[in-house]
This record gives sequence, C-alpha cells and structure tokens, in this order.
Amino acid sequence: MSDAADKVIEQWGDVRPSLDTTPIGVVVRILRAARLLEQGLKEYFDDNGLETWEYDVLATLLRTGEDGSLRMGDLAGAALVTAGALTNRIDRLVAKGLVTRATDAENRRTVRTTLTDRGRELADGLIEGHLANERDLIGALTEDEQQQLAALLRKLLLSLGD
Repeated sequence: MSDAADKVIEQWGDVRPSLDTTPIGVVVRILRAARLLEQGLKEYFDDNGLETWEYDVLATLLRTGEDGSLRMGDLAGAALVTAGALTNRIDRLVAKGLVTRATDAENRRTVRTTLTDRGRELADGLIEGHLANERDLIGALTEDEQQQLAALLRKLLLSLGD
C-alpha cells in the first residue's frame, strides 16, 4: 500500500535518483496528516456550530480552572496566534456571547478575557465528543503506536524550538 508521499518520493527517484528523499517521507506525511486532521476537526466543530479556532479559545479558557479567565497576552501565547489576530477572534466571541473582555481590576493596563456561562457550557459540553472524534481520527494506530508517535513528535517539536 502506498500514499501520496510514496508517489512524490518515486517521482524524485525517477528524475533525480541520487537524491536522499528520506526527509520527504517524514515532512510530507506530517503536513498531509495535519491537513487531514484539521479537516476532521473542522467537520466536528462545523456540526456543532463553531469554528475550530473558536473552540480552541474556549477550551483554553476552560482549562485555566474555575474562573475561566486569562490575560490577553497569556491567551495569545496559549492559542499560538498574534495579539492582533487574537483581538479579532475575541471580538467575534464577545459578539456571540461566549466570552467577556474587561480591564483587570488590579491592573488597569491588563485586559482579561473570561468565559461566559454560555461559553463554559458550550466548551464543556463538546470536550468529550471532541476527544472521541480525535480518537476516531487516529484510530488506525494502536494505543502503543499513538504513544510512540506522540513521543517522537514531541521530540521533533522541541528540536524545532516549540
């Protein structure tokens, strides 16, 4: 059985047989897997009336604990987006009534984003289905293979500066 990466490697082998195409087998597969996983996540959240990034922000706030609140800078770091992109995202979530944004009472220069009750209920209500969807998406791998792949990807990400 072969995949799209095998086809790319085969084509390079035909055109440039002396090339070491080993990295293609890893990089192309990671990129393609990321796109397919994103598609599977998007479908789940589309079915639940959310964008993937919306759930990511809500879940990040939910994971903070009881108050579901973070400073914008901390939220931007956790969500892996720029402050400008986050401001736009938070504006959209505020408009939907899923979060509030307010100046911190102890430091007026700090803005905090907090889950509303509706946002908390939505994020909390979707987590089990989200994890079940992720389990389905990686279901071709055994539990041991999933743990091995997670360890290898962690090692790769750390080496890349994550």
